[in-house]
Amino acid sequence: MTPIGPWYANLRKPRLQPPNWLFGPAWTVILGLAAWSAATAWSAAADDAARTSVVILFGVNALCHLLWSPLFFKLRRPDWALIEVVFLWASLVALVVGLWPISPFAAKLILPYLAWVSFAAWLNWAIVRLNAPFR
Repeated sequence: MTPIGPWYANLRKPRLQPPNWLFGPAWTVILGLAAWSAATAWSAAADDAARTSVVILFGVNALCHLLWSPLFFKLRRPDWALIEVVFLWASLVALVVGLWPISPFAAKLILPYLAWVSFAAWLNWAIVRLNAPFR
């Protein structure tokens, strides 16, 4: 979902852009923590309504998570991805807020994901600013 080719390599990037090799390990840890969060919240849910909330929160987040890469890399539209990352970020805030009453620990496990997406949103914005317009 994230083909790193000449198009991406030729984009102007901000000075704080991490090296490409860091993204794989970072996402592995972050999504591992998210899976742990989901399992913890599912186990901590007091009833079916709470478990339904867990599924909905993670489902919305998964959809938002899966949309960003094709917009940025496949369609080569960092500008559209910048709009979409707002929804991804909001889905993470919703996860933290929605999981907190079920399991504060599960909610805290989402915080690295939220921090990384906040940084990624800034990177996305910087790439749009440095390279626009996109067509």
